[in-house]
Amino acid sequence: MADQYQYNASEEKIVHDSHTKEIDLINRDPKQINEDVVKVEFEDVIAEPDGTHSLDGVWKLSYTTFTVSKYWCYRILSAVFGIPVALLWGFLFACISFCHIWAVVPCIKSCLIESQCISRIYSLCIQTFCDPFFEALGKIFSSIRVLMRKEV
Repeated sequence: MADQYQYNASEEKIVHDSHTKEIDLINRDPKQINEDVVKVEFEDVIAEPDGTHSLDGVWKLSYTTFTVSKYWCYRILSAVFGIPVALLWGFLFACISFCHIWAVVPCIKSCLIESQCISRIYSLCIQTFCDPFFEALGKIFSSIRVLMRKEV
């Protein structure tokens, strides 16, 4: 990986390295996977019903304390643990990808190939042995007539 960008003169286009994807620093959840999970505001946690109100100054200071502490606590935790946790998640998803690519998919393909072979053998046995037998039984029992009489 000598350069992030490599110029290909024959096709006159820039080839981007797949590991240097541009990230959006404004919209950090473009697929909105945390849309309903982590949007916790002061009003979602602390609420005073009618008839039970604290002093206005306490309410405002509580709001400011909650908001600022949540903001800075998240910032500090992500600064301290963000990179190690990202490393762990990267390792975990690399292991999952490795297992999926090198074990799960080949195992499924192998099972499909074997089941197609067994399916053909099973179908051949049914067509060879069972179909004629049941056709013969059908012809035998098709000549049986049931007559019901009601006697008074």
